[in-house]
Amino acid sequence: MIEAAIELMRSYGLSGAGINDVVQQSGAPRGSLYHYFPDGKLQMAREALLVHGERVQAFLAQALASKRAPAQKVLALFEAFARRTEESGFRKSCPFGCVALDLDADTDDLRPAVAQAFSGWQALIATHFELLGPRAAVEFAGLLLTAIEGAYVRARAEHSGEPFREAGRWLARLARKN
Repeated sequence: MIEAAIELMRSYGLSGAGINDVVQQSGAPRGSLYHYFPDGKLQMAREALLVHGERVQAFLAQALASKRAPAQKVLALFEAFARRTEESGFRKSCPFGCVALDLDADTDDLRPAVAQAFSGWQALIATHFELLGPRAAVEFAGLLLTAIEGAYVRARAEHSGEPFREAGRWLARLARKN
């Protein structure tokens, strides 16, 4: 059920990951969903986001650790996301970005989980750019995350990994200058 929720949120956002959708995609009996997630859809979504957030953390760490120079780290990071998006046939995005766009008064309880994931990723990325200085490293990491989320939108619309590569090239130039 968690895997189904992750995949649905990556493809359709929170609104596309309803109870019936998760039951259908997972093949689990409907009663199991309420047994494991007695608080319903938001509990399920929160737990799925926690699981996926840890996976993204590992994905980021692996991409960034593959290179030494800051500019090369940027290029490797954006190339990894481009490949990931291409492998999904441009059908999957970051579920955190998708969920953030779906937040409203009824789903605002998910906001802390989304914000916490972005904050954790930003902190991890910043550790790879400490030569820029502590504050600059955190701000640069935030810029990288913002570019990644925007590149997901363009990649899906344009059916191309080029938005990631384009952003990576420009941000690598910026990393070289600092």
